[in-house]
Amino acid sequence: MNTLDVAELTFAQLTDRARALVAGGGRAVLGITGAPGAGKSTLAERIVAELGPELAVLVPMDGFHLANEILHDLGRHARKGAHDTFDAWGYVALMQRIRVQQRGVAAGGEDIVYAPRFRRDLEEPIGSAIPVRPETPLVVTEGNYLLLDRQPWPQARAVIDEVWFLAPTETQRIDQLIERHERFGRSPQEARERSLGSDQRNAEVITATAARADLIVRLTPSG
Repeated sequence: MNTLDVAELTFAQLTDRARALVAGGGRAVLGITGAPGAGKSTLAERIVAELGPELAVLVPMDGFHLANEILHDLGRHARKGAHDTFDAWGYVALMQRIRVQQRGVAAGGEDIVYAPRFRRDLEEPIGSAIPVRPETPLVVTEGNYLLLDRQPWPQARAVIDEVWFLAPTETQRIDQLIERHERFGRSPQEARERSLGSDQRNAEVITATAARADLIVRLTPSG
C-alpha cells in the first residue's frame, strides 16, 4: 500500500463525493472495498445514513455469503470469507438488475428489487431483506472483492460507477478486525488467530486489487 497514492479525506469530503455521483439525476452505484477490518461496512453505513433514505440505500456484498451448510458440504467453511465462498454470480445478477432498475420500471418491468443481508450474529445470509426502490438514486455496495479480476467479479465492477478502496494503517485494520470478531462472540485468542490466519490471507488478495480503485482513501482522524 505504501507505493500507492492514498488520499487522506474527511467523512464530510467523502459524503460530498458520494452525493455528487447523483447530481445529474438517474441511478448511480458506489462501491466501497478494502481488506477485512478496513471499516467498509461502517463507512458505507455512515454515508447512507448521512445522505438519508430518499437519496441512498446500502446493498452489502456480504449478503451473498454461501450458507454454512453449503460451505461445509464444499469443504470451504474454514476459509469463509475467501472469494469462492460467495455466490458471486448471484451478486453480479443483482447488481445488473439494480443498474437498469429505473429503465426496467419505465418499460413495465419489476419495481422494487430485494437484496439479501448478512447477519453476523447468525453468521448466515438472509434473503430479500433490503428493498431497493427505483426512485432511490444512489446505491452503495460494499465488499471485499469488488475489484478482483477473476470472473465473475469484473462483471459486477462494470456496473459500478466508482469504487473506493478504504486503506487504514495495517495496525488499525487488524485491531479493528480483532475487536469485531470479539464483539460477535469469539474469544480474544480465537479472534486473533482468525484475524492473522484466514482473514490475513484474504487481505493479501484484496490489497493486491487496490490499484484498480478510482480512489484509495484513508479517513483522517477527524473523519
